[in-house]
Amino acid sequence: MTPPTGADSARDRIVTAATAEFARHGIAGARIERIAKAARTSKERLYAYFRSKEELYATVAAHELAAVAEATRLDPTDLPGYAGRVHDYFAAHPERLRLMNWGRLELGGAPTAPDDPVQATVRHKTEQLRDAQESGRLDAAWDPIDVLMFVNQLAMSWAGQTDLLPADGAQRAAFLAARREAIVTAVQRLFPADAG
Repeated sequence: MTPPTGADSARDRIVTAATAEFARHGIAGARIERIAKAARTSKERLYAYFRSKEELYATVAAHELAAVAEATRLDPTDLPGYAGRVHDYFAAHPERLRLMNWGRLELGGAPTAPDDPVQATVRHKTEQLRDAQESGRLDAAWDPIDVLMFVNQLAMSWAGQTDLLPADGAQRAAFLAARREAIVTAVQRLFPADAG
């Protein structure tokens, strides 16, 4: 049983420290000693909460998925708006995209558990899209999984390209605003906000 978490519990501090560690170093490169030190706890205490580094990463990834879902809210009848929110989230938090990409790179071939949060999120969103198609609010010519993948990939296309962004703050903001507009326009053309 997982111990309850408080505002500043050891478990919360561990998850926060692990989030930064995994984003910076990946799963294989992350060190439990550094996570424990950053969380102001011991390795033994960390292992009392999480049996392995992979279990800790799974918890961190589930927290991140929940944060992304909360910040971006999929609306199947307004995919351009959703794409804009996804772009905004990852443009503001490129380290979080890195965090999720490490999992894909390092754990991509591993079998997934039935309750895997990534799979559950994909299932839920494709069901939302299918419902919108069945009610005539979204073009039914597309497979819902393709809709989700295309929209997400377009939305995140600039988040991982930090080396191509202007360094200057004002120029960077203007550049990202133009990229956001291009993403929203592309999604609008592929999946108009009202198919009816």
